Amino acid sequence: MIYPTRTAILCAAAGVPVTLLVALMLPGRWYAALAWPVAVLLACLADALGGARPGRAQLHLTLPKTASVGASVEGRATVTIPGTARAQLLLDIGPLLTQDEDGLWIDLTEGKGGAAIPLQTTRRGTARVARGWLRWKGSLGLVWKQRILPLDASMAILPDIRPVHDRGAQIFQRHALQGLMAQVDRGDGADFDALVEFRSGMDRRAIDWKQSARHSKLHAKEFRSERNNQIVFAIDAGRQMSEPVAGLPRLDRVVSAMLLTAWVALKLGDRVALHAFDSRPRIASGLVSGAAAFGELQRLAAQIDYGGDESNYTHALTTLATRLTRRSMIVLFTEFTDLTSAEFLVRAASRLVETHLLLVVVLRDEELESIIDRRPASADDVTRAVTAAALLRDRLTVLTRLRHLGAHVIEAEHDRVADRLVQGYVDLKRRNLL
Repeated sequence: MIYPTRTAILCAAAGVPVTLLVALMLPGRWYAALAWPVAVLLACLADALGGARPGRAQLHLTLPKTASVGASVEGRATVTIPGTARAQLLLDIGPLLTQDEDGLWIDLTEGKGGAAIPLQTTRRGTARVARGWLRWKGSLGLVWKQRILPLDASMAILPDIRPVHDRGAQIFQRHALQGLMAQVDRGDGADFDALVEFRSGMDRRAIDWKQSARHSKLHAKEFRSERNNQIVFAIDAGRQMSEPVAGLPRLDRVVSAMLLTAWVALKLGDRVALHAFDSRPRIASGLVSGAAAFGELQRLAAQIDYGGDESNYTHALTTLATRLTRRSMIVLFTEFTDLTSAEFLVRAASRLVETHLLLVVVLRDEELESIIDRRPASADDVTRAVTAAALLRDRLTVLTRLRHLGAHVIEAEHDRVADRLVQGYVDLKRRNLL
């Protein structure tokens, strides 16, 4: 693609008064007035034909494999344009990245050059750069030469795991998970671990009378918390989860909480799987174990896209149940605003709790609560408050029905949901409900 530069347009515009004056002074030789625009046109044509042609331009882009949300990263662009000293590059980066709107100028030496491209990650997902625009001026500076080059560069934008590691380390340091770490091998679990001499403070129901009679001393059975439990995180990625809460979508909030809990679960020896859905299942991973598997969960979490479809609880949870061959703990992250969709959720949950341990996690609707707490200043404010109170009442009704079915429910603020979820998981594990 070749088109005139601003310089060529200004040169043509500067000759307009001269052209009009010549046409008025020489009415019989009006064609003399065309000398200036023809000269500018010929100069632009010569500039377009000279130098490198657009078809000879080449572009190669390299991006980091992964990056965190909100991080600043650098890509590397390599440009080859024979006979050109400087070129401008602009990338089609999509909605997950941002860059300078004016593009990047790259200096070329003997037609070759490269530069670092500063980018900013804005949303989680897989960022793909499908094409790039290269343009450069001709030797006379009168025309732009441009070429659109296809690219196949991608980068996984992952949830920021720095808070996960920092918060996870704090959890393990704080009383060692409230004594759970000491109970993983020995404690109030369900799996027999060893026969030990009875000590003061131990549960008398653990005394093994047969072995005590044999050794002439009181001996008790010591148990350990069951390991290798199956923890399945089911994330609703439907329309309701794309709504922002304090500047971030609900989906990003629950993904961060999921990663922290998954990290703790893997550290404690349990097996973890990820299941994401909206109108149909989107991601269904297998069970992984060991702290080294956390990277795989992080990559899967980056693939959870923001959806605009309504959540189909019946299809998603039924599909999930058919994949599980033993009792598992299912942690369901979801959001609902109407009783119709909530009714499907309750029906699907009633079938899950018959076999599995279900933990439902929702974020508190702080916007509705703020409308109720705000002092009304007009009749419209009163109407909003009454509507918000009705919505919260319906929400409480649905959560109460879930609890009556036997499901465990966590409703927390967006900045405390991760801590509440880890605490709930630890409590259920200590009580051997998994």
